[in-house]
Amino acid sequence: MPSTPLKFYRYPLSGHAHRVELMLSLLDVPHEAVDVDLRQREQKRPEFLALNAFGQVPVIDDNGVVVADSTAILVYLAKRYGGQAWLPQDPVGAAAVQRWLSVASGPLAAGPASARLVTLFGAPLDADATLARAHALLAVMEGELRRRDFLAGDVPTIADVACYAYVAHAPEGNVSLADYPHIRAWLDRIEHLPRFVPMASSAVGLLAA
Repeated sequence: MPSTPLKFYRYPLSGHAHRVELMLSLLDVPHEAVDVDLRQREQKRPEFLALNAFGQVPVIDDNGVVVADSTAILVYLAKRYGGQAWLPQDPVGAAAVQRWLSVASGPLAAGPASARLVTLFGAPLDADATLARAHALLAVMEGELRRRDFLAGDVPTIADVACYAYVAHAPEGNVSLADYPHIRAWLDRIEHLPRFVPMASSAVGLLAA
């Protein structure tokens, strides 16, 4: 464990930030959360750009070791504090995890995450296109999770942590999970992991009052 709590720069409604928050909790790593107000563009101020030149959350500062990008942080935390449980070292297992980290940065970001950006933040995106991409991805995930309990195998890895938040919160982007029972069961398995922490829900999309 770190000698002093690491600093975790986040925005509470960011699924990217929740990946890191969840991983820190699952590994029981002491940390101090530092909220960055994206609406006030605090992420573009010089002091934050010194941590991440891309001006994005999340970022961690582990006693002088600064790591940006949510999936990169997951890899760092798994290797630094998680042993081999969360990121397999064998070629097949490592490749299976990397496949889903790529999905998290590609189809997941372009589908469920983007659909949520439209409803929650008013992003100027084609809502119908984001919904189509979301359901195309969920159909693939449903098929994969029909054959195993977790995305990269029979035990949870950082692949599941990377994909959890934007799938769990897909209804906020008008993406229904009703037709995906294996995905819903997978979400439930993650939510029952020791020290699981949820991301705050927003009353938008299918969750609007």
